[in-house]
Amino acid sequence: MPELNAKSDYVAGGFRLTGWRVFGILVLFFGTISVVDGTMIHYALSTLRGEITPHPYEDGLAYNRQLAAAQAQDQLKWSMDGTATRAPDGKVNLDITAKDAGGQPLTDLAIKASLLAPADMKRDITADLTQTSPGHYHAAVDAAPGGWTLALEATQNGERKFVSNNRIKLN
Repeated sequence: MPELNAKSDYVAGGFRLTGWRVFGILVLFFGTISVVDGTMIHYALSTLRGEITPHPYEDGLAYNRQLAAAQAQDQLKWSMDGTATRAPDGKVNLDITAKDAGGQPLTDLAIKASLLAPADMKRDITADLTQTSPGHYHAAVDAAPGGWTLALEATQNGERKFVSNNRIKLN
């Protein structure tokens, strides 16, 4: 019979992979994953939500009503031109000029302006504009420099007649 000359990897007093060590390795592995997941969940829930509307699902269901309102607005052929300028006191002056289809000033409107911060509803600013002269509306708000969405909503006799969203940059 041929003689086997096999060498053993075992070294007395060396590393041995026992059941308790395997258990410890698994506990450390899954414990690390759990801590990282918990940290990520905490920061995901406590930072920016990334939503631009408080009720996105309900807004999606109301899509057909929004289309009908947009068609009614197009038929009015109203125009609203506006400026957003920073005053020396640091406030932002919002000035809107509203005209009907014939170019005549629109009076007795209730115009609400909102400066919407991208993906951070906590920074949104809303102001009711006051009529300073026929067809001219004004409001002053505190707003930080940067990119904003200027959302205008005009109502007449309690009925929403005009909606506009425009990207602006404030200095």
